[in-house]
Amino acid sequence: MRNDERYEIERAFDLLPHVVGASWASVWFRMTGAKKPSREEYRTKTLEFLKMIEPVFDSYPDTAEFAEICKYVKSRQDTEYERITAGDNGEIEKRYDRYVDYG
Repeated sequence: MRNDERYEIERAFDLLPHVVGASWASVWFRMTGAKKPSREEYRTKTLEFLKMIEPVFDSYPDTAEFAEICKYVKSRQDTEYERITAGDNGEIEKRYDRYVDYG
């Protein structure tokens, strides 16, 4: 698969974890009064919210012409989930720091 064929998916996975996952997690912690959740709790909640949009990740048809992009989406999804859990997504970690500092 050419880079230009996966460009938009790459950009989406660069943004979705923190724009969707961490944003919704921050609001959830704020509304429940949790001012200092642990990093692990924050990552878990971020992942929980991100997983709610999984139907989008599975939205391409299971046909030969979409096989490569579907494989790429699944691979990138798994990688992003692992990065969040391991604390390797810098944007999520920044959002956590900002939340606990400024809640």
